[in-house]
Amino acid sequence: MLSSSGWSDVRLELFQQPKFETAEHQHPMHIIACGLANSPNEYSTGAGARWLDGKRQQEPRKVGDIAIIPAGTAHRCSWDTPVQFVVLAIEPALLQQVGQDWIDPDRLELIPRFATEPDTLIQSIIATLKAEVETGGMGSYLLVDSLKTTLVIHLLRHYCTTQPKLVHYSDGLAQVKLRQVIDYIHEHLHQDLKLGEIAAIAQISPYHFLRLFKQSTTLTPHQYILRRRVERAKSLLQHSQLSIAQIAVRVGFADQSHLTRYFKRVTGMTPKQWQGRSQ
Repeated sequence: MLSSSGWSDVRLELFQQPKFETAEHQHPMHIIACGLANSPNEYSTGAGARWLDGKRQQEPRKVGDIAIIPAGTAHRCSWDTPVQFVVLAIEPALLQQVGQDWIDPDRLELIPRFATEPDTLIQSIIATLKAEVETGGMGSYLLVDSLKTTLVIHLLRHYCTTQPKLVHYSDGLAQVKLRQVIDYIHEHLHQDLKLGEIAAIAQISPYHFLRLFKQSTTLTPHQYILRRRVERAKSLLQHSQLSIAQIAVRVGFADQSHLTRYFKRVTGMTPKQWQGRSQ
């Protein structure tokens, strides 16, 4: 029903199917499956059975329950009722990239998980990625990069056979590097900034940059960029003759509605309301 496009290392797909059963198969990517309710009031997404690595388990599949199928794991499943579910596929190389400082790549192995319990963080990430496929907009790549990094670190911490020795940072980015990054962001607000290119300014990996930047600013790069775009929009609303639609594009939003949504989230007012108050 829905599929992501253009994302690197991850792919999200939304399925709706009648009662069915799959043959045994193996995925080349790590798979996270999450059932969705067929209506807002449904408690379950439809019970069924799953076979993982030679083990069978009946799954109640309550809304939000998460299944994890590591790449190369023998797998099949059945559903007793019509169902709607999301599949998030992750390239194994992404886990190796993120975990290279903490885990020997030869020992990096995910633990299979039946869909019998929820994981609120994974559920939230999947819901946000699904919404991003549906709406998109400026900043999409940066948001997806941040979410997939958060997801992979969560998987390494909680669903890996070898516990990672995570590095703990306390000082954030060096002031010189932070200033270089902020200056770059301000100069390129009108562009669809990506996590990798911003991290390159600080000369560190995107995965370490994400943590250090938040320690330095209390915001993720995505949140920081949205705040700066709103601040620039406020200035243009007050000091220029540009229309709201023109300002939206000038500061890096996809369109006027995109600007209005985030502007109201930050200020509590629409751009038009703010403009009228400041005149």
